[in-house]
Amino acid sequence: MVTTSEKVQELNRDRSTDDRVAVLLMGYGEVERYEDFANYNEQALNLLTAKFAPVPTWIYPPLAKLLAVFDLHEWGHTHHNFVSPHNAIFEKQRAGIEAQLQERWGDRVQVFKAFNFCAPFLPSQVLAEIKAQGFSKLLIYPLLVVDSIFTSGIAVEQVNQGLEQLSVDSSDLWLKSLRYIPSFFDQPDYMQLLVDRIDATVHETLGNQYAPSQIGIVLMNHGCPHKAKGFVSGIDESQALYEKTRELLMYRYPLISVGWLNHDTPLIDWTQPAADKAARNLIELGAKAIVFAPIGFATENHETLLDVHHIIHGLEKKSPKVKFVQMDCVNDHPEFLAMAARWAVPQIEALLAEPVAAAHSHHAHHEHNGHVHTHNGHVHHH
Repeated sequence: MVTTSEKVQELNRDRSTDDRVAVLLMGYGEVERYEDFANYNEQALNLLTAKFAPVPTWIYPPLAKLLAVFDLHEWGHTHHNFVSPHNAIFEKQRAGIEAQLQERWGDRVQVFKAFNFCAPFLPSQVLAEIKAQGFSKLLIYPLLVVDSIFTSGIAVEQVNQGLEQLSVDSSDLWLKSLRYIPSFFDQPDYMQLLVDRIDATVHETLGNQYAPSQIGIVLMNHGCPHKAKGFVSGIDESQALYEKTRELLMYRYPLISVGWLNHDTPLIDWTQPAADKAARNLIELGAKAIVFAPIGFATENHETLLDVHHIIHGLEKKSPKVKFVQMDCVNDHPEFLAMAARWAVPQIEALLAEPVAAAHSHHAHHEHNGHVHTHNGHVHHH
């Protein structure tokens, strides 16, 4: 006969392993070595392009290799072997958010990072690690501004693929509870931070050289294809983010436009105006300075760096008298990390509050005042 105290210990031991939450912070990830480009492109084509372009799957590997040749040209020759800072910044974001959450919960909450396209941090690899560490509660947290099939949709798709791979070897579902944060395009504190940073940038870089009506602000969103096989492609959410941010600025700065950073693929109808066209339109309306502010990106990447750099380079040739200012993403700004952690709090609380699955028997155990009962009132032999 198992004594009650042993039984309670066993339950508590079970409870302590379950009383933790793994936060899976998800981002795109970017290649840091040229050799990885073809593999990165193939993943991206599979997960992204397949959602909106009529491309047959057999073409992915050769197309990925061909794109890698263009990448080498763009990153290697044009930009002196550019190495994207994206992954390093994302690690700072992960560490900063974890530090904030651990102030509240200690090591009961751990933050893991996963990149959609970059080994060794592919979601399936990171989920295997989370499982190995004995977590059974998971918060999926795509650190991507806009909720769409190309951001959080891919994150969930890859988590499901990872769960599928991990369940092949065990009949028992190891993941007992799960929560999800879709994204933060509608969070007022995020928009306020963007506006405060734009204000600060205008004061620091432009001073009193221009009237506010001569300062054009291009609020840059991630471009979206208009047709994505019926998937929600993020246009409405991006548009809402732009409208709200513009509203906070427009009474002081009349010249504001959305600028979409599009991947100009043939046959695809992308959101307009593209960022360079937006800037040209504002210059036509009398802007003497243009501030490029990324709002649809939280982490620096080759689009916010190289693409905007190209755009400015092209504009400077046509409008040499106009001053151009390129702003950073929020990245690891302490205020951003604090709010990103705050957004996770209610979901982590919900996960921690969920009852823990019973010890490995199929009878549900209940504890009352230190006694253990099973449903039929007997304590079972093991």
